[in-house]
Amino acid sequence: MRERDAEPENRAAPDTAEEEPVPAGRRLMGTLYDLCEILGLMTAAVMVTFAFVVRLNVVDGSSMRKTLADGDYLAVSALPYEPERGDIVVIHKIDAAPYDRPIVKRVIAVGGQTVDIDFDTWTLTVDGEAVEESYRWLNPDRELLRCEYPLPVTLGENEIFVMGDNRNGSADSRQRELGSVDRRCVVGKALCRLSPGFTVFENPYG
Repeated sequence: MRERDAEPENRAAPDTAEEEPVPAGRRLMGTLYDLCEILGLMTAAVMVTFAFVVRLNVVDGSSMRKTLADGDYLAVSALPYEPERGDIVVIHKIDAAPYDRPIVKRVIAVGGQTVDIDFDTWTLTVDGEAVEESYRWLNPDRELLRCEYPLPVTLGENEIFVMGDNRNGSADSRQRELGSVDRRCVVGKALCRLSPGFTVFENPYG
């Protein structure tokens, strides 16, 4: 009777080995690590954006009523900017005490243009043409604020004329301390209101 062939001492390893299951605790820690990494990247992106691209500004006062209200949060562009008529901007004229803090106003005219206001009819003209101001608000309970210096005024090449939408409740280019504002005093253009309620600002003159 033939003896059975002896089995080889070294068997070939199977083509695939079964992976050991990852403990639930380790899987949870990996998931948490991934989430922390994503949140960290998002936080860094937001910080860079608000440091170099967009600034946060809070409206102080009622000079832009009814477009904006006291306490509204605005996103303001921090990128190089050429002011245009109709834009809402933040200006900071440090030598304009008592109006030397950042303030929110609307650009009425830009360099080279001539501004005049008929305070009897409250007609604003720029370069001799009457301006339709859909955003303007006149508080019936307050006296009209006139200009503290003679009009018309022609702006220098690098100047802008600004006013608040609340025309008889705004300190703006009608005050001697502010007057025509050097555009280097423009902190940035207001892009949108973040709170309360999200609103993107559109230029009324296109």
